[in-house]
Amino acid sequence: MDEETTHGDGEQAEYDPENVSLPSRAPPLRSTAPQSEFTTRQVAIGALVLAVGLVVVFGLPVALA
Repeated sequence: MDEETTHGDGEQAEYDPENVSLPSRAPPLRSTAPQSEFTTRQVAIGALVLAVGLVVVFGLPVALA
């Protein structure tokens, strides 16, 4: 395998620590799930799903026993 590595179709310039080139524009902002804000409606739906799940997992076996 060659010592030089290229990504994509174009040639990649060698890294020069003395000549740092900044990108022409800022990268897009990211939003990840744990850092996102939740609405009250989303929290209520999550609580409802949790309650139904707990009833199915624990309530049904107790009711059938």
